[in-house]
Amino acid sequence: MNLSCPGSAYTYSYATMGELVAWIIGWDLILEYLVGAATVAVGWSGYFVSFFQVAFSIDLGKRFTSPPLHWDEPTLSIIYNPDGIINLPGLLIVLVLTIILVLGIRESKWLNNVIVIIKLLTVLLFIFAGIKYVDPKNWRPFVPPATTDGDWRHFGAGGIFAAAQSVFFAYIGFDAVSTAAQESKRPERDLPVGIMVSLGVCTVLYICTAFVLTGIVPYAQLNVEAPVALACVQTGMKWLEIIVTLGALGGLTSVMLIMLLAQPRIFHTMAHDGLLPPIFARVHRRFRTPYVPTLVSGAVTAALGALLPVDLLGNMTSVGTLLAFLFVHVGIVVLRFSRPDVPRKFRIPGPGFVWMVFPVVGAAVSVLLIAVADRTTIWRLFAWMVGLCVLSDCDRADLLRGLRIPEVKPRPSEVDRGSCVGAGETLSVGGERDNGDLT
Repeated sequence: MNLSCPGSAYTYSYATMGELVAWIIGWDLILEYLVGAATVAVGWSGYFVSFFQVAFSIDLGKRFTSPPLHWDEPTLSIIYNPDGIINLPGLLIVLVLTIILVLGIRESKWLNNVIVIIKLLTVLLFIFAGIKYVDPKNWRPFVPPATTDGDWRHFGAGGIFAAAQSVFFAYIGFDAVSTAAQESKRPERDLPVGIMVSLGVCTVLYICTAFVLTGIVPYAQLNVEAPVALACVQTGMKWLEIIVTLGALGGLTSVMLIMLLAQPRIFHTMAHDGLLPPIFARVHRRFRTPYVPTLVSGAVTAALGALLPVDLLGNMTSVGTLLAFLFVHVGIVVLRFSRPDVPRKFRIPGPGFVWMVFPVVGAAVSVLLIAVADRTTIWRLFAWMVGLCVLSDCDRADLLRGLRIPEVKPRPSEVDRGSCVGAGETLSVGGERDNGDLT
């Protein structure tokens, strides 16, 4: 089944389980990308401050580089942070990227490859340069014992699952890849292969980086905004700290760019399907970009990154990502039984019902990780979706009728690999007309 129109998990849910589920996942993805980009903006700010400290010995202080709110873990509440007024670097970087996306930016294939190579070289440099400073004593005990503060999520076996839930927002990038399906020459082959290969490479790099990081610095000292920079400080190699910090800034910038680029696509696709007001499907006459959703998502992301702490934002993004992945796993099973006749260019290998192992296990793991999140995060997620359903002016009767699975047909713009704008209209990211490439 070839779903080449952008929309990621939203489009898949729409095709397999109908408009009601697609509506839920659409708003979940909107929350996911908004909060995810804000989370990365806070991390970017930490490395920005660290770079000025290391390269120029300039201390930017905390007053204009820290959010005014702080997440208090013991009480699970947001408290006032007297040391910070606003996270200005995080605010400004989001606004700059938003303006660039509205005006139009075309990243050629070679430039994308250069960015990826720089990020990979930075990670490999940290791993190989820092490995000789690893102290195996920092790994003992390998699983720190659970604390006695009454929270089972603090270390121990429960802490492993809680940490997996917290860091799961890093996998939002694989969902963002699927939003670019229409720019692939052969999406039915390129997307599965690209996602699986990148997933394998990223997993290996994550594990190696975590081993080196916790081997250089004891895990109890890593609860900072720029942990890799802290590890570089411990090595005493200033050049390494400067290079790694610059690499982290470049990498986080590209991550924010991709998230802010993917977010308007969800808005745009939902508006095209009639699940959002038509204004979100509007394309700028000159720049040929979806400027309305880009400006809205950029403004909200900038505000979140400027005011909220990274741990609160990260937990919200992780739960939203897990919920979207849960529906995709369920949709795989539903589609196999409801539409067995649909041509499938890519199939999970194995005889009989072996294919069911992957979506069933994936759905079970998603539910488990959502369950280990703190209750306030889960309540915020569902309050977000319920509140928007109540306040929306969409025809909820149509959504209820959307429980039926719609027939998947190419949208008018899909014929020319457009961007779900409508007949004769395409989106571009570079100010050129008649080109649907958003990469």
